[in-house]
Amino acid sequence: MKNTQVLFTVGITSLLLSVVFVIISFFLNKNIETVIIKEQTIPVELSSPVKSNYFDFSVASEKATKAVVHIKSSLEKSKQENSRMEFNPFDFDPFGGGWGFFDMPRQPSSGMGSGVIISDNGYIITNSHVVQGFDKFDITLSDSRLYEAELVGKDPSTDIAVLKIEEKNLNYLNFSNSDVVKVGQWVLAVGNPLDLKSTVTSGIISAKARNINILRGEKFSVESFLQTDAAVNQGNSGGALVDIYGNLVGINTAIASRSGGYEGYSFAVPSNIASKVSSDLIEHGAVQRALLGVFIQELNPEVCERLKIEKNIRGIYISGYTSNSTAEKNGIKEGDVMQKIDGVNINTIPQLQEKLMQKNPGEYINVDVLRKGKIKTLKVKLMSLQEATEVMQKS
Repeated sequence: MKNTQVLFTVGITSLLLSVVFVIISFFLNKNIETVIIKEQTIPVELSSPVKSNYFDFSVASEKATKAVVHIKSSLEKSKQENSRMEFNPFDFDPFGGGWGFFDMPRQPSSGMGSGVIISDNGYIITNSHVVQGFDKFDITLSDSRLYEAELVGKDPSTDIAVLKIEEKNLNYLNFSNSDVVKVGQWVLAVGNPLDLKSTVTSGIISAKARNINILRGEKFSVESFLQTDAAVNQGNSGGALVDIYGNLVGINTAIASRSGGYEGYSFAVPSNIASKVSSDLIEHGAVQRALLGVFIQELNPEVCERLKIEKNIRGIYISGYTSNSTAEKNGIKEGDVMQKIDGVNINTIPQLQEKLMQKNPGEYINVDVLRKGKIKTLKVKLMSLQEATEVMQKS
């Protein structure tokens, strides 16, 4: 009898466990099925890099490579016999290390680099050092069409030049607003490194407003480079730095390297400077440089201590004026600390240079200065190198 009760109890327990298992399995399966249904109804757009966090650079790459050209610069044969390799302190020394441009090593009568088509009728932007010292420019498009280009103009102080080929309906890139480019955003470098046509590499913006003192021999040089870790090498000079939409954010210009090759640091002229300079060269034949007419110092703790001002103040200290200074005429005083231009923070000289380089003589800007502990906003008219406030034409 006792054994029967035990068997009965075990049987009931087994039955109850089975029922519980079935119920649990039912609900588990139901939940699993629900999850699967939900997964099947969620729309996934892998083609959208923004929505899916999946970055596909193929569209930007195709757009950019169609607008990037190969440039062969040379001297006419009649001039080659008398030509010799001139020392250029800005050319890259692959053995000495440091900063340098990354155009291909030059022979006495030729050089190679890259360029970017910026209009459908054949204007091409490149670096000034790609064309410097040459008078013949052979252009090869991405589809292998060949053209001879004319030099429209060059500006060594920003390392920008413009060439022109006679053609219509060309693929070209639009300038983006480099002011809104952010450190950490993706970019692509497109050019012809080591004579490898239409090469695309990717990286991020590593820093903005870099002054690497590579244009030190040029009067009124402007250095406010975008720094990137996108791989670039000799032959990339004058090529495109684009965002993930294929818009032009910079012109690749220089590298920092001890070996002569890519080591993770490259620099590009921001698109806002490149756009302004190229437009001036095309329209006026000369770059329109807007100045405030002041002598300045960039503030840091050491300078603040020497000037006996609060050590945590940042900005551009006004230490004096040039003759006929429009800044002085419009209320800026010696001892003021310039902190903003048109609402944009100005903490370094490269930031100031970049902002002024986008303006023309005669334009007005709003300048925020710190004076005796208070912020004053002044409307200041910009002047030119010739102490005028009019647009200058090439003589």
